[in-house]
Amino acid sequence: MAAKKKAPSKKSSTASKRSTTAQKRTASSRSSAASKTNRSSSSRSRSAASGSGGHSAHALLDHEEIRQWAEERDARPSCVRGTGDPNDIGMIRLNFPGFGGEESLEEISWDEWFEKFDERNLALMVQETTAGGEQSNFNKLVSRDTAESTRKPKTRSAH
Repeated sequence: MAAKKKAPSKKSSTASKRSTTAQKRTASSRSSAASKTNRSSSSRSRSAASGSGGHSAHALLDHEEIRQWAEERDARPSCVRGTGDPNDIGMIRLNFPGFGGEESLEEISWDEWFEKFDERNLALMVQETTAGGEQSNFNKLVSRDTAESTRKPKTRSAH
């Protein structure tokens, strides 16, 4: 008599999903740690990042480079609704249509975006491509001081 195959129980299916999720988190943590290592040891120039695959983040300060990077990804200059007042646009962001944010972000001109970018002494940390070779939308606005400190190689004490 042939034995019937048992359908996986909900418990084993849930445990399997948890295991997979935990594996993804572990892989993501490793990737994040590797990315931090890459950021501290690699050059931040656009050409250097592109030459090494562009997987690590690097800082952009030049308005044309920022605009080109954003437009290659269909990103729009935006501000966060409710963070400003009539005389101030508030917090700036790049909006990637189709990735959420439509309700909380309001499109503004590049001139307005760059005015706030310079006024707040910001840099845009970007990633050209993902580890898988896909175009990356990763970006983060940081202070120029923070961006500059990530550019300088760390020196070790001789002691």
